[in-house]
Amino acid sequence: MFIRTESFSQYIRHYPIVTLLLALNLLIFIATSLPFFGHQLFTAGMGINSFISAGEWWRLVTPMFLHAGFMHLLFNMFSLFIFGPELEKIAGKARFITIYLLAGVFGNVASFFLKDATYAYVGASGAIFGVFGAFLALIYYTKGNIPQLRQIILPIVVLSVVMTFLQSNINVTAHIAGLIVGFIIGLSYFHPKHIVSWRQRKR
Repeated sequence: MFIRTESFSQYIRHYPIVTLLLALNLLIFIATSLPFFGHQLFTAGMGINSFISAGEWWRLVTPMFLHAGFMHLLFNMFSLFIFGPELEKIAGKARFITIYLLAGVFGNVASFFLKDATYAYVGASGAIFGVFGAFLALIYYTKGNIPQLRQIILPIVVLSVVMTFLQSNINVTAHIAGLIVGFIIGLSYFHPKHIVSWRQRKR
């Protein structure tokens, strides 16, 4: 289910939203790595609670497109590359981007309200956890009808949550908030009355 066998052109054609997000995050990372200009761009977009309190509300959105190093980018984009396409296919383009962006934004909003004024944060992890949360909602509705989905997603979510609390320099608030928001939105989007069955969409 989550094994990507498409060619590069097929991947772009079948999953345009995931492709756009991957490209956007990569391009912004490259831009923030440039001398002089890159540091200014990074600083202008990162989530800093004291600056948000001062009225710089764009910092509730922009942090999800910034990453504090190549490994940070690699982990988040690899997760998006592997798990994003299936959700885009099942939910549709508009619903997928809504899940992704709202989970990321609410992860930052939660960080703003629950962390102190000096707290600073970047990363797409809240949005990625939103993708996981949406899959949990799909599992909830499908019960045991898609066993491979349950077998893959549940261990991934459990491991990701555990690692969230074990690793240092992790925005736990954004991770958990993103997961919850993705699950709640998924409960609405994937309700049996609102969505064509997974098997029909896969054909």
